[in-house]
Amino acid sequence: MNISASGQAESLPPSDDPHGAHGHAADATWKLALGAIGIVFGDIGTSPLYAFRETFAGHHKLDLDTVHIMGVISLMFWSMMIVVTLKYVTVIMRADNKGEGGSLALLALISRSANQKRWTQGIVLLGVFATALFYGDSMITPAVSVLSAVEGIAIAAPGFASLVVPIAVVILVMLFSIQRTGTARVGAFFGPIMMLYFFVIATLGVLSFVRTPEILWALSPTYAVAFFAIDPLAAFLALGSVVLAVTGAEALYADMGHFGRKPIRVSWLWFVLPALILNYMGQGALLMREGASALTSPFYMLAPAGLQLPLVILATMAAIIASQAVISGAFSVTQQAIQLGFVPRLKIEHTSASTAGQIYIPTINWALMIMVILLVLSFKTSSNLTAAYGIAVTGAMLIDNCLLAVVLFGLWNWKKRYALPLLALFFTVDLAYFAANMTKVPDGGWFPLLVGFVVFTLLTTWAKGRKLMIERLRESAMPIKIFIESAAIAAARVPGTAVFMTSTPDGVPHALLHNLKHNKVLHERVILLTVKIADVPYVPDEKRMKIDDLGKGFHRMILFYGFMQEADVPAALKQVSACGAEFRMMDTSFFLARQTLLPSSKPGMMVWREKLFAWMLRNAESAMEFFRLPTNRVVELGSQVEI
Repeated sequence: MNISASGQAESLPPSDDPHGAHGHAADATWKLALGAIGIVFGDIGTSPLYAFRETFAGHHKLDLDTVHIMGVISLMFWSMMIVVTLKYVTVIMRADNKGEGGSLALLALISRSANQKRWTQGIVLLGVFATALFYGDSMITPAVSVLSAVEGIAIAAPGFASLVVPIAVVILVMLFSIQRTGTARVGAFFGPIMMLYFFVIATLGVLSFVRTPEILWALSPTYAVAFFAIDPLAAFLALGSVVLAVTGAEALYADMGHFGRKPIRVSWLWFVLPALILNYMGQGALLMREGASALTSPFYMLAPAGLQLPLVILATMAAIIASQAVISGAFSVTQQAIQLGFVPRLKIEHTSASTAGQIYIPTINWALMIMVILLVLSFKTSSNLTAAYGIAVTGAMLIDNCLLAVVLFGLWNWKKRYALPLLALFFTVDLAYFAANMTKVPDGGWFPLLVGFVVFTLLTTWAKGRKLMIERLRESAMPIKIFIESAAIAAARVPGTAVFMTSTPDGVPHALLHNLKHNKVLHERVILLTVKIADVPYVPDEKRMKIDDLGKGFHRMILFYGFMQEADVPAALKQVSACGAEFRMMDTSFFLARQTLLPSSKPGMMVWREKLFAWMLRNAESAMEFFRLPTNRVVELGSQVEI
């Protein structure tokens, strides 16, 4: 599915570089592994703040006895082994799109290889819905991470318990406010801080379970099985909280493009996984020794009283880092969605001159901030928020299974005797998690589902509306050869270059027709320019453009960009030498068409979706800014379209 900036599917020469523009092979693995610890594992790393506590003290409480404690530890360990280690780190991370991961990158990879098969549309909708669920997750993660960390104040200094929510709100406002300045400098400290955080929680876990060494037996799967055998309903309901231990697993795949497959695997297997399981075992050992008195916050009570406040500070820093990673992820996913034609053009600011991935999208940033603060003020405690947390994560994981099934059979051609047992294991685990979380819909689980459906409606409405609009424009377009033969003779030619931006690489752009109709002239050189976004992350410079000489001073030009790249039309034109003299911006005029939608009786979309699409079209960023066109060289001409 190669998609133009207008949402049009087209073919495109792919890059030969298997790693795109990342160049991970040239970087030291340990440096990238350290960076991955700071960025990738923030979400799953802060799960010990609330996951174990919620399993016993959440909406479906469990008895604090050996069977249940050992059973929960066993479930958490094997969940991390199956869902994170086997599914994401071992299998899914092999399905990279030229080095990039995530639902949209995987969707583009599948669509490119599917060749428009019957099930392609269904897979596209699943991938889009997984993206929609991600936005719900990106709202809940900062709220629950920061709130659960700040709640440690109530343990270390009970007199300040009433300040937990105000402090959390202040931290979140500051976090979203600094996004405009970029995170490059702060990001350099993320790795060391998270290294210290994981070392501390692992040490606290060890100091606890050495006093109750029998907790080590919980690593055996027999305790998870015994939990289900003795108390099946409680074990099933507990899955709704156990899954909190693997939230953030999808981030390993989504952030693969930033760090590479190997550094993420090294970080997870040799550092993050051991630290997490040691801490969970320490919390379990603490509950076995002290019972309900430690259930208020087993994470913070692992530390001696004098060290609880420093632990609160360290955990809050880790929660901020986890939130930062999710916010940055929302920016990256939105950029991909814009380039792939699912989201209208939005203003994108680059916050780093050296790192292309450092971007800031004001609309997304402030929308997230408002929703996150509303969540904190509405739910008030991390315990209430965790009810809303699991559904978005388990829903996305379930969809990833469907996409993985297509990859195993359609792309990798695995034999059924290998693929079916693996998929059966993944579907069984994820369906169980999803079903358990559905029981929490009345308690807050409705929120990510609502966000998911709203975002899904917006994404699909934009994609469908753009497709219909392009079809209508094509229907009324004059063949270019006929136009050139007639216009080149009848119209007067003036010096300079005219670039007509068009979403379709055939037919005459409406802006060109309107310009000739009103101004009665043509420039000496006329460029019909289309920007296409590929289903690969990066397109190399040598494959950037395709130029056809149409005769009589007319040229058809197509610029190709990957979905992780920004389209800079003036910069690309400066590299052109195949269609006459060098491009000079002061001698070049850019003509854009701005469409106005009209009510239509044609079968397209329902009226409410047409109105929604029209609203999105009016509020989309101008193509002038999106393609970095010089503001004093742009002419916009309006046209009316019925969809």
